[in-house]
Amino acid sequence: MCDCNSTEKSIYLPELAPITKVAMMNETEMYMHLDHDIGHKPGQFVEVSIAGIGEAPISISSSPTEAGFDMVIRKAGRVTDIMHQMQAGDKLGIRGPFGSGYPIDEMKGKDLVFVCGGIGLVPQRSMINYIMDNRADFGKIAILQGTKEFAQRIYHDELERWAGVDGVQVLETIDVAHDSWNGNVGVVTTLIDKIDGIDLTKAVNLICGPPIMYKFVLMVLQEKEVSHENIFVNLERRMKCGVGKCGHCQMNGQYVCQSGPVYRYSDLANIPEAI
Repeated sequence: MCDCNSTEKSIYLPELAPITKVAMMNETEMYMHLDHDIGHKPGQFVEVSIAGIGEAPISISSSPTEAGFDMVIRKAGRVTDIMHQMQAGDKLGIRGPFGSGYPIDEMKGKDLVFVCGGIGLVPQRSMINYIMDNRADFGKIAILQGTKEFAQRIYHDELERWAGVDGVQVLETIDVAHDSWNGNVGVVTTLIDKIDGIDLTKAVNLICGPPIMYKFVLMVLQEKEVSHENIFVNLERRMKCGVGKCGHCQMNGQYVCQSGPVYRYSDLANIPEAI
């Protein structure tokens, strides 16, 4: 029997949330802020829906220390195409947050290395800004960001701001040289040896980016004898329904939307299809 007086939020029913700000970050990525507090943890995601169109899983890119929440939407399908046409004042359906998120308490007091590729910076930004708002709780921070082309860079203003924080090192690279770029040219793994003052074997290493990037970053960390216990990977690309019903995120008997998307790499040792 239905408890019609229950105030418990359903995981299946979206809540309407107003969009308060939109801005194009490059040709394919749109920044969007929603005035809707969801009580998320860094690393989690939401399901975003448009009535009559469909639903899509989107990573949360803002810290829970901030009001409302941010997303970055890549124009890549029916739902996201419509989202790119929306403006401040429009509303979206929101379910969530879903997923495991980062084990923040375990990471306190430690040095952290973020290895990000392309829009892999988006879910990492949630944790990074949490650290910036609780700086005394964490050790040294290294943020490595790799982007394929100069025009595809995102959050470059924030990368500059983070670089000005005590104990934070920001290293950025692009794959293809550009006349307006004087920084490092090459894939993101070329930045790892440039990290200063952090022992990778004792630091927590957090990786998020395109699938091909994981293989090479993990290879370099293995060469540097970094324990799998000290590596976390974000498998947000596998998200689908968010509640383990559709089965699209299933791998080796577990649902990424429930046990992930953030995983300790040692927990994936027997799941070859994960990476």
